[in-house]
Amino acid sequence: RYFGKETRPLAKLLQYASDPLIPGVSGREDTCVSFLQELQIELKAGDAWRTWVDLEKEEKRRILSAIIQMLLSKGFGYKTATRVLGATYILCKEEEGTELHEAKEFATLLNSTARYGQYEVGLQVCLGDRGKWLKEALNLLSGHRQNLVEGLQCARDEQIQKRTYLQYFHAGNGIRDTIIGIVTNMMLNTEDVDKELPLIGFALTENGEVKVSARAAQSLVDRGLDLAVALTRAAKEIHGIGGGHNIAAGATIPKGKEEEFLQLLEREIQRQFVP
Repeated sequence: RYFGKETRPLAKLLQYASDPLIPGVSGREDTCVSFLQELQIELKAGDAWRTWVDLEKEEKRRILSAIIQMLLSKGFGYKTATRVLGATYILCKEEEGTELHEAKEFATLLNSTARYGQYEVGLQVCLGDRGKWLKEALNLLSGHRQNLVEGLQCARDEQIQKRTYLQYFHAGNGIRDTIIGIVTNMMLNTEDVDKELPLIGFALTENGEVKVSARAAQSLVDRGLDLAVALTRAAKEIHGIGGGHNIAAGATIPKGKEEEFLQLLEREIQRQFVP
């Protein structure tokens, strides 16, 4: 189920692996390389880095078995361990090993056009252009990835502030409000963050409001957490708006109301955890 099977080098695929995280492996490229080398997986074919789609079935089986065994040995349940496996949607008419062949990677390509206001680019790629417009989309994707790397570093620099029922960071103008949700999700899947608390990210918008993004581990949702309900109620009390899903939600609130919002949000989360 991990993202990037078509285009990410194997070590990068595991480095950014989430849902579930690979304990002791995810988040660090050096440990990912060591993990693969211990399984006798060749990382390169000639001068090219190998991706998941380049592997033989036996190599894939070795990696999957090792990940599942590692999760089980670290105390993760069968349900969590088997989340490594899941449906993958392939666009059979597209070239293997490209950003177009697997649906999640194609969606990310399109996402990188719309998030920067380049709607025409994404539309033309959907309509079948594989020349000029696809090239422009790939350029936007490259820029999008760089923005995410810089955004993740910004979030780390701001440091995570922990409270009883949540943890948060405020990026100010350091992260675009259009990607604060992605960065918050990436941050949740690093070693810097406590997985027992939902993570809240703040970023300023161009019109002077504050964009809020919230993410949580599946284990918290299984215990009753619903971020959409919590953010909607907390934002409404300070004349903001919120919504989303139980595991991932967002809100827009007035600038200067962040502290009040956090207090309200903690109250809502506490209610969900304490019957």
